[in-house]
Amino acid sequence: MTEIAEDVNQILASTVEISGSTTDTAGDTTTRIALLVEYDGTDFAGFQLQKKDRSVQQVLEESIRKVYGSSARVCGCSRTDAGVHARGHVSHVDVPFSIPSDKIPLALNANLPEDVSVLRARVVAPRFHARFDAVGKRYTYRIYNARIRPCLDRRNTAHVPGKLDIDSMRDAAFRMTGTKDFSAFGARVDGDRTVNPIRTVRLVDVTQIPGSEIMEITVEGASFLYNMVRIIAGTLVYVGQGKITPSQIDGLFEKKDRRLSGKTMPASGLTLEKVFYEPPIF
Repeated sequence: MTEIAEDVNQILASTVEISGSTTDTAGDTTTRIALLVEYDGTDFAGFQLQKKDRSVQQVLEESIRKVYGSSARVCGCSRTDAGVHARGHVSHVDVPFSIPSDKIPLALNANLPEDVSVLRARVVAPRFHARFDAVGKRYTYRIYNARIRPCLDRRNTAHVPGKLDIDSMRDAAFRMTGTKDFSAFGARVDGDRTVNPIRTVRLVDVTQIPGSEIMEITVEGASFLYNMVRIIAGTLVYVGQGKITPSQIDGLFEKKDRRLSGKTMPASGLTLEKVFYEPPIF
């Protein structure tokens, strides 16, 4: 820890000249940077700032304030729910002076808790927006499919004890791709009926990790309804359990009735894997 602290102090000391050359006389010139962040969502109330509960955005902003000496608003690509994890969450923030991009993760991580890590950083265009410029996201839902519940994998999987029929799940998953009305796979937020349910899903894939009890459901698309990936996962679990047949998936899209699809799976199994931009930024 002492070596890390010394490295961070050297990084910050080296920015004094850079700061003077990039800040105008009014002191309001900023540099926009993008952050690639990984976090264990178990002990967070989601990404977005909360009035009382701990959030990922909160700890990122606290670290930025310590490193850059001033407050700055972090804008995230996605407001992941409480308990949801991320391996490739992207945010942007405007900072008052420049630090070499490869040094930013080291500086920020020195002030972050162990369940959050900035993996990469880079300077982006002033108009770049982590949320509105995203053209797609990839999620993975992990299921621990064994009779005995897990211990070491309990924080990033959902336990399903009965043996699942993976071939049927794969058949059903293929039927979920395309541009369709996903009303049967989305939860309304406070009864909101104004959200467009038409979404484009490019990939739904089910794989068994070799030599493991863990099954992964990968979902990739342009955008998603609230809880959509967790409901897709719950529906595929129902298929694996024989409660829904693969051929009935087509009927779910036709009937558009949320009550006919599977349950919303626990947040613990869901991870935001990657956010896509054109051109790519990470």
